[in-house]
Amino acid sequence: MSQSTPETAAPAPAPAAGTATPSSSEERSLDLRPLAGKQTGAEIQRLVGLMQRLLAPDGCPWDREQTLTTLLPYLVEETYEVVDAVTDGGVADHCEELGDLLLQIVFQSELRFSEGSFGVDDVARGIVTKLVRRHPHVFGDVAASDAKAVLANWAKLKATEKAAKGKHGALDGIPRSAPALLRATRAGEKAGAVGFDFADAEAARGKLDEELGELDQAVGSGDARAMHDELGDALFALVNVGRKHGLDPESALRDATDRFARRFGHLESSLAAAGRAVADAGPEEQARLWDAAKAATASASPPSGTDRGGG
Repeated sequence: MSQSTPETAAPAPAPAAGTATPSSSEERSLDLRPLAGKQTGAEIQRLVGLMQRLLAPDGCPWDREQTLTTLLPYLVEETYEVVDAVTDGGVADHCEELGDLLLQIVFQSELRFSEGSFGVDDVARGIVTKLVRRHPHVFGDVAASDAKAVLANWAKLKATEKAAKGKHGALDGIPRSAPALLRATRAGEKAGAVGFDFADAEAARGKLDEELGELDQAVGSGDARAMHDELGDALFALVNVGRKHGLDPESALRDATDRFARRFGHLESSLAAAGRAVADAGPEEQARLWDAAKAATASASPPSGTDRGGG
């Protein structure tokens, strides 16, 4: 491509009070070359060149038809495939899926470059600038003795950056398109960080009881909208119970769904071996087969409370 890189860099927000971050000139002087013995990222340049070739006039017809909107499902799918690869522990799969996700980043960057907005170098430059700014304990003169101090300073810097973008609410930075359980967890965390939270797990559990009672009332009324709202409130309250116990609701539900899938698969296979479908078994037989499936698949379940990387 002969198009020149657009000048899109916005001025960095002023650092939060009590922090010192490198100026733009100081940032440019930082030695951020890859360390000896580490990989350098050289192959990423070849990926960029490959993507530009695919999008060239004589490139791939399918790639040339894509838009930012049509690529969104692939971005989401590839992200979840990375999560699955990490969860399943397959190193080769993890490497492959990270490559697929990286392709989506390069692809979108090239589409933006073609419209004169930004390119992949701007993306990399932007995240480098942000990370240098948010690590004044490494690149500046701010002291941070432990991870807790780092997180506290990080929160101050993020708040300053959000304010510069016109985002002043504690919940403004949570993506609305995030998975519902993850979004609810982050909402509770961020509200708690500014002082709006349950005193302890017991208080959160009391709120869950209250919401379940209101759900029962809504079900009794037959009002579909009320049932919808109260079910959501009960789920949100349950997320807060987990959060106050230090549990990750997204990961917990993922594990529970995995357990259900294993058990149901065992039940299904047991019936199929006898030439029967699930619907052929009555409630009592299904309950018996379910108990057998729980016992047979118990060894495949991860230890209780294991965080498998969700959220």
